[in-house]
Amino acid sequence: MSVISLTTDFGDLYPASMKAVILGINPEVRIVDITHSIRQAGIREGAFALYSLVPYFSAKSVHVGVIDPGVGTSRRALAVKAGSKGEEQFFVGPDNGLLIPAARRLGEMEVYEITNKDLMLKSGVSATFHGRDIFAPVGARLSKGMPIDVVGNRISDFVDLDFGNFGVDGPFLVGEVVFSDGFGNVITNIPEDAVLKFCTFGSKVEVNGRKVSFVRTYGFVGQEEALALIGSHGFLEIAINKGNAALQFGLKSGDQVVIKVL
Repeated sequence: MSVISLTTDFGDLYPASMKAVILGINPEVRIVDITHSIRQAGIREGAFALYSLVPYFSAKSVHVGVIDPGVGTSRRALAVKAGSKGEEQFFVGPDNGLLIPAARRLGEMEVYEITNKDLMLKSGVSATFHGRDIFAPVGARLSKGMPIDVVGNRISDFVDLDFGNFGVDGPFLVGEVVFSDGFGNVITNIPEDAVLKFCTFGSKVEVNGRKVSFVRTYGFVGQEEALALIGSHGFLEIAINKGNAALQFGLKSGDQVVIKVL
């Protein structure tokens, strides 16, 4: 059975219409909701959510991502194939960087602009809902085995996005917040290998001037105590044991995080 994942900032109502379109084209597909709770227009957060989960999907899975503040403008619609031969996965969404980190994580990419109107919703394309009218039907057809080059021409000048803008300045690791999960855990873009060059588990670090323990997991500190750890995504996270670090530290996506190694 083929799989289509959905990642949006839609909240309720709108994902259902996308699912209806998908199932109308491929009633046998299995639809997986990654999240519909991304902050409005939070392209970077949505890109991270998709990036963090694609390794766990099977070959031929299709990922439809719609965080699209440029909908209805001249921004392009994309379909991407990524991964080693025979293990490829597919991505469909706007040309704003949303799809690229996840696709690149799988390996070699082929990026195509969607221009074939025959693949779009037959009743017409709304200026404000390309998720339903373009991305859902194209994703559904890819899940049925349609060759990706049917969508349009291959391109190389797509909008890029990555999570690599972290640095080292003496005893400081400087990064930024890329995602806050439902528990209030703050996920930075500082990767595990960079952290472990400077810190050992059980040591103390300062996070934006606040001293915390660097530990393996939440239970190594007291209730409502702050901590730093390497999360399941492979990046440094700031957390509160049974609390909300995003609120306590006042951190949101895009904010700078400075880690001082003590």
